[in-house]
Amino acid sequence: MNKVLMSWSTGKDSAYTLYKLKQSKNEFEVVGLFTTLTMPFDRTSIHGVRRKLLEAQAKQINLPLCVLEIPYPCSNEQYESLMKNFLTTEVLRAGISYIAFGDLFLEDIRHYRETKLSSTSIQPLFPLWQQHTSSLAVEMIDQGFKAIITCIDPKKLDISFVGRKFDKDFIQDLPSDIDPCGENGEFHTFVYDAPLFANPIPVSIGKIVERDGSTFADLIFKE
Repeated sequence: MNKVLMSWSTGKDSAYTLYKLKQSKNEFEVVGLFTTLTMPFDRTSIHGVRRKLLEAQAKQINLPLCVLEIPYPCSNEQYESLMKNFLTTEVLRAGISYIAFGDLFLEDIRHYRETKLSSTSIQPLFPLWQQHTSSLAVEMIDQGFKAIITCIDPKKLDISFVGRKFDKDFIQDLPSDIDPCGENGEFHTFVYDAPLFANPIPVSIGKIVERDGSTFADLIFKE
């Protein structure tokens, strides 16, 4: 089988992508979760999730975690250099053929990923590509994926949406111009339970903070 590394954001799209890949048992073998952590905050780079919660997800999914630590601030040149080194020293050596992404319809992001991998033997996978986001959001919920809104763009969504559960009430309450999966960056999520998990992850919501133009709910692992 082809070895796949899952690009992992801690959110619903990457979790559902992993779920779909695991259903294709005869074609792909997912061998790990890959994410970036921004230092010195020790949090995932976009969603702002603490390392401890990231590690809890990997434990419940029973997959090894591959972490690339990046500085703050980090220029595009720095990021691409770090990523290239990671791909050549870690991913290729592990015999990985594919990296899977949870992207849905943004052509520029897909093109960027394809371009950056084109100089390697690694192929990108987009299992959820061009699925209708209204039906996809409901499908995720119906399949038992439970998530919390960990981050919003306050220019697009009211602060009251951050910290809410990603459920059908949340989708119904979204303004009509907001994508139900938040694919345009309107919001991001943290998955605390799913069919992939051995057990739910106990999590509480701490302070609501603003940073770098986004509003975050500080999620805390309840030990």
